[in-house]
Amino acid sequence: MPAYLSAVLPTATAPAGEGITTIADPLMWGLTIAAVIGLLVMDFVVTRKPHEVSMREAIGWSTFYIALPLAFGGWIWSQFGQQTGVEYLTGYLVEKSLSVDNLFVFMLLLSAFAVPAVLQQRVLLFGIVGALVLRGIFIAVGAAVLANLSFAFLIFGAILLATAVKILRDQTSGASHDVDVANMRSVKLIRRFMPVTDDYRGPRLSVVENGRRMLTPLAVVVVAVFATDVVFAVDSVPAVYGITGDPYLVFATNAFALLGLRALYFVLQGALSKLVHLGYGLAAILGFIGVKLVLHWAHGVWPGVPTIPTLWSLLAIVAILGIVTATSLYATRGGTGDAEESAHVAEPPARQH
Repeated sequence: MPAYLSAVLPTATAPAGEGITTIADPLMWGLTIAAVIGLLVMDFVVTRKPHEVSMREAIGWSTFYIALPLAFGGWIWSQFGQQTGVEYLTGYLVEKSLSVDNLFVFMLLLSAFAVPAVLQQRVLLFGIVGALVLRGIFIAVGAAVLANLSFAFLIFGAILLATAVKILRDQTSGASHDVDVANMRSVKLIRRFMPVTDDYRGPRLSVVENGRRMLTPLAVVVVAVFATDVVFAVDSVPAVYGITGDPYLVFATNAFALLGLRALYFVLQGALSKLVHLGYGLAAILGFIGVKLVLHWAHGVWPGVPTIPTLWSLLAIVAILGIVTATSLYATRGGTGDAEESAHVAEPPARQH
C-alpha cells in the first residue's frame, strides 16, 4: 500500500491528478505501523486487569500521548522542513479536535449502557482500535479517489460542507438529543442473531450458559461504539486530506489523535459536559476546510482562484477552538453542562439488558 500511495497520491499544493512521492518510504511506513500496534498492545496489557482509572494515572498517560505526537512533529519539522511540519501539526490539531467529539459520544454510550467503571477503559480501547482500522480503510480509499478523480477535492469539500451544516443544524435544534440505541441497526442486528446476558461478566465479550454461547452487554456496547466510529471516519479523513495530501501524514495524525483517547477521556470526563459550544466549533472547522478544498479544486481549473495556505488554516483552527472553549466555559459557569448538547452524532444508545 505505501508504495502505491506514494506513487499516485496528488499533493495539496498541486492540481489533482499529479502524482508525488510522500515523505515516507516503505521502511518508515513499516516502523510507524509497528509502533502503533505496539502502543495498542501496551494499552491492552495495561487494561487487562479491570480497574477504575485514577486521575493521576489518566494524567500520566495523557501527558505521554500528547508529548509523543508533538515530539514526532518536531522530528518531522526538522527532517522535512517547515511546510511539512505545519501540515502535520495542523492535521493533528484537526484530528484531536474531532476525536474530542468522539469522547462525547463514548460518554453517552458508557452511561446509557451502564458500563461499570472498571470496564470503561476496555470499551474505549476497543473503540480506538475500531476507529484506527476504519480510518486506515478510509485513508486508502481517499488516496485512490484523489489519484483517479480530477474533481476529488471538490467531492471531499462537499462532504465536509454537508457535514458542517448537519452539525450546525443538530447543535442549534437539539436534534442530537433524540437518541435511541434500541433502534440502532447494529444493536438490533446483533441481538437478533445472538442472545445477550442480563449483566456484565467482567471483560469477557461472550460466555457459555446452558450449553449455548451468549454475548455480554460489553459486546453490545462495543458494537455500538464501532457503529459510531464509521460516522467519525467519514468526517475526519476528508478533513485531514484538506490539510495535507500525504497519506503518511494523514495516517500519523489520525493514529496519534486516537491513541490517547482512552486516558484523555478520564482526564476530561468532568470538563467534557461543559464544552456545550464545541459543535459550533467543529462545524466552523469542517466548513472552513471544506471551503479550502473547494478553492484548491477551483485553483487547479482556474489558476486565478486563490487558495488558503496551511499556516492560515492552523491559525484559524486554533482561533476557533479558543473561542468556542471560552464561550462554552462562560455559558456553563456555575452549572454542570450537558454532554448531549455537545455531541453531534445522533446514535448514542439507550440502555440494553
